[in-house]
Amino acid sequence: MAHLLFKFLPKKDSVYTVRAVYIGRGNYTRAQSGQRDGEIGVLLEELVNPRDPSLKRGLHGELGFNSERFAPLQTNEDEESAEYADSVARPELIPA
Repeated sequence: MAHLLFKFLPKKDSVYTVRAVYIGRGNYTRAQSGQRDGEIGVLLEELVNPRDPSLKRGLHGELGFNSERFAPLQTNEDEESAEYADSVARPELIPA
């Protein structure tokens, strides 16, 4: 069923970039939709899927993926620290 709704699916042992996080509606099939509301869904930078066919007219939501099906987030703490240090305002020194 997933291959009918999704143009692209994540592959095991691949690394993806999260581009958006949202509160999901549960299962994407009509019969089970809403039974697990509150799931955290993610959209991935590397995979862009078509519009969710179950949404009402005028909404252009994309089908996403349940975050629980992915490995824990990987971060580079050194890179984050450098970015934070660059974003912090430096005090201006004024001669006395």
